[in-house]
Amino acid sequence: STQSTWGFQEPAHMGLFSVVFFALLAIVAARSRPIEPPLFSNAKGGTCAGCTIIVALVEQLAELDNKTIDDEVAQLCNRFPGPLKPLCKTLVDMFGPAIINLLEQKYNPDVVCNAIGLCGGGGCHLFPPPKEGLEAAIETAKGMLIANNMRMPDLLKDMPAICKLPGIKEICDIIYRWGSDHYPLDDADKDDFAPLSTFRGADWRGRDCDDSNPNYYPGRTPIDNDAVHDSNCNGIKGVDPVTNKTYEELFCSGTAHHGVAILGDSAAAHFHIPPIWMTSTYIASHNDTFDYLIDILENELDWPMLSATTGFTDSARYSPEIAGPVNSTYLFTRSRNLCIHRDYQNIGVNGARAGSMNDTIMQTLARNQKTDYPLSVMYALIGNDVCNGHPDTVADMTTEQEMHDEALSTMKYLDTILPKGSQVTMMGLADGRILYETLYDRIHPLGSLRNDVTYSMVYDFLNCLSISPCRGWMNANATLRNITTERAQNLSSVLNKLSQTEKFENFDLYYTENPIGPAIQEWVARGGQAWQLIEPVDGFHPGQLAQPLIVDVVYQWVAANHPELLPPVNPNNAAILKIFGDQGGH
Repeated sequence: STQSTWGFQEPAHMGLFSVVFFALLAIVAARSRPIEPPLFSNAKGGTCAGCTIIVALVEQLAELDNKTIDDEVAQLCNRFPGPLKPLCKTLVDMFGPAIINLLEQKYNPDVVCNAIGLCGGGGCHLFPPPKEGLEAAIETAKGMLIANNMRMPDLLKDMPAICKLPGIKEICDIIYRWGSDHYPLDDADKDDFAPLSTFRGADWRGRDCDDSNPNYYPGRTPIDNDAVHDSNCNGIKGVDPVTNKTYEELFCSGTAHHGVAILGDSAAAHFHIPPIWMTSTYIASHNDTFDYLIDILENELDWPMLSATTGFTDSARYSPEIAGPVNSTYLFTRSRNLCIHRDYQNIGVNGARAGSMNDTIMQTLARNQKTDYPLSVMYALIGNDVCNGHPDTVADMTTEQEMHDEALSTMKYLDTILPKGSQVTMMGLADGRILYETLYDRIHPLGSLRNDVTYSMVYDFLNCLSISPCRGWMNANATLRNITTERAQNLSSVLNKLSQTEKFENFDLYYTENPIGPAIQEWVARGGQAWQLIEPVDGFHPGQLAQPLIVDVVYQWVAANHPELLPPVNPNNAAILKIFGDQGGH
């Protein structure tokens, strides 16, 4: 399992968890929207989905553990990390008696969560409705609670209200700044790089090797050739005693140094909810299932350190939360020139689309035209401009004119910060029709015990609550799926035309079609199945198995169309490895 190396103070953990207990611990987290006030744009829908899933797991665990519902609820909080136990117990004290009462009467999780006020009606349900009908069952269940004098508290009906509690407001403010600004939370010298891993730290950007000096950070040209200090954090410093030249001068001077960055969405950030969190059979036999929940939430349920663009470490260290091979643009580029060690930035934001990227997100990319090396940037907003959870989803899609204006504005901004000789590649949008066509009749992890929840049921539930990450593609309506793909193709054409018509002073602009389709084709040709490449919990994002395949497709395109983008091999790599080993790691 993951090693907890961040050391953030417990109160912040509890504040974060108090805000997301019923939402981020559930499938609804896959909606992939950036945190902005209020912390959930549809708090009621998120709360409902979270409640439904947690109650379902409690019910299943009681069966597997051969315990009463009462006993299972009493033990629930022992499954969470220490800092979260007090809050969990508070919530159990508030809602536990009613949940126990209704589950013992054999009401399903949909009825339970509606009856206790955490779902708002509307006929939304994840599980098959009771024989008497959902609404009738809810009214009967509410009557039982009233007869037993069980009055539900109002506190959690609006999750953001928690941020008004004494002692929590300040924590929420910190979380908001981190979640909205997308800069490292722990950055003492304010150079946009951090020594710690999560909270937009070194899992997202190269680790800062000196957080007390704003002039020392990954990607800069070395100060005094790093004769004494490692100013660019690549692990290469000092003077060769034979030639009396610095190692930077000997090994890196004159080599092609391009750092790697991506401006993207949740796919770029590699969104992933561990399926073990939704699998009752696993939870029942592993008391440590949620031990690293805090660490994972600190990364916004994203795994940039394993992603196709900025992955740099072995997924085995995070097993069983996530598993699969790792390769990335950064690792490929680094293998050809070890001098770029740690020069990566993942500016992927859950929910990002062309407008939000141009409004604020692009500004969090750290590069200085005067002091830094050139950068290879991937502009990859592959879904959210056509994906949303709104009932009239087409009306909320980005138009072709909007895509043109927003993307062009972003390119113009990049021309003001990227050093001369940089490269920017625009990636086309994905064709998400594969999602429903591949998964609709497969069993979701939450339904694995009884084979009673399929992906189509999950999609319908999220759509009904208006919290789906993509109503257009995660939908039984084939016409709507085709309309969504047509808009995605039109927006991709806009990006392609921009790459052909616009010229910039400091970087060359390219365009590539989205690699996910060809990656799936390659996987199937090898004997795999398409569903294996899709995230099992959200049923939306490319999974870990897909990440290295995406890299392969991208470099096949580079080799065939733009070999000038292939970074030259540094002939000094072997000497660097011999003297500096892993260069201080990542």
